[in-house]
Amino acid sequence: MKPQDRIILALDVDSEAKALNLVEKLADSVGAFKVGMQLYNQLGPSIVQRIQGLGGRVFVDLKFHDIPNTVAGAAKIMTGLNCFMFNVHASGGREMMTAAMKAVQEESTRLGCEPPLVLAVTVLTSISEQQLHDDMFISRRLEQTVVGWAQMAKECGLNGVVCSPHEIAPIRQACGSDFVIVTPGIRPLWSEKNDQKRITTPREALKIGADYMVIGRPITAASAPREAARRIIEELEE
Repeated sequence: MKPQDRIILALDVDSEAKALNLVEKLADSVGAFKVGMQLYNQLGPSIVQRIQGLGGRVFVDLKFHDIPNTVAGAAKIMTGLNCFMFNVHASGGREMMTAAMKAVQEESTRLGCEPPLVLAVTVLTSISEQQLHDDMFISRRLEQTVVGWAQMAKECGLNGVVCSPHEIAPIRQACGSDFVIVTPGIRPLWSEKNDQKRITTPREALKIGADYMVIGRPITAASAPREAARRIIEELEE
């Protein structure tokens, strides 16, 4: 995989024009574009199709978490959108994740298309271990929770997980080399930390086993986004 193919650019912007401007500038500098709740809830599935029309692959980051039948229905829609990947919350449980995968397999067979990668979100990078215990009443250590959810996701047939860089190594050890790991919380040394607590640099994430890394503000907020992307690619090539 080329270094730039590992970069998923987070389009956490507030308008279609801003999003598509970034896609036009960076389609040849990153591997995919992440469409999250802000853009998707404002513009709907059309934003996915517009990005694809400009040559970009799309990670639909809506973190589905509901009863199994509802999530299965959403998974069919994601498959029909021909997105590159989408995610569900591992905390939704085994039955929900299994239903999502079954829906993807059936719909991709029906449509004759490539199935999207389905990822389980473990613990958000904005959540600390203290918050996990105090606010969510989970008594296990953060790493144990993340690895346990990752193993459950693999048993349910999911392709991989979204996790903090700090949990990449134990997940890789527990789930094997063919399990896809996508990590947010990536900040080059020259960028600000912002609101994520469990972060690392692109080079460090690659060395410890990340397949893809979600990067947003270090590129999108830069005065020269292509130059920022180039600096990250060079860091990954070192």
